[in-house]
Amino acid sequence: MKNLRITVNGVSYDVQVEELGEGTAPAVSPAPVAAPAPAAKPAAPAASGSVKVTAPMPGTILSVNVQAGQAVKKGAVLVVLEAMKMENEICAGEDGTIASVHVEKGASVETGALLVTMG
Repeated sequence: MKNLRITVNGVSYDVQVEELGEGTAPAVSPAPVAAPAPAAKPAAPAASGSVKVTAPMPGTILSVNVQAGQAVKKGAVLVVLEAMKMENEICAGEDGTIASVHVEKGASVETGALLVTMG
């Protein structure tokens, strides 16, 4: 058995992996799933524009659905990003007000590019 820590989308999981030898059949019963390690809570926004929404992948901006000063609810679609022929909705992670918009329709962005700031 090997103990490993895997991080997926910022959440750490401690897992055990059994190494099977050649010709060894896998176990019939499923292994128990490890509980996720508690994630640290993000710090509360200190000032207007302190929450940064960034591009999770490179792509092209298909639409910008918000403007500065607009109030948004958690889950509201802020920007639609096309990547690998798929439309990806970039949503607000919390309630807030749009402080600034840093992209426009048709712009190409790289992973981590600043799209919108919220307060």
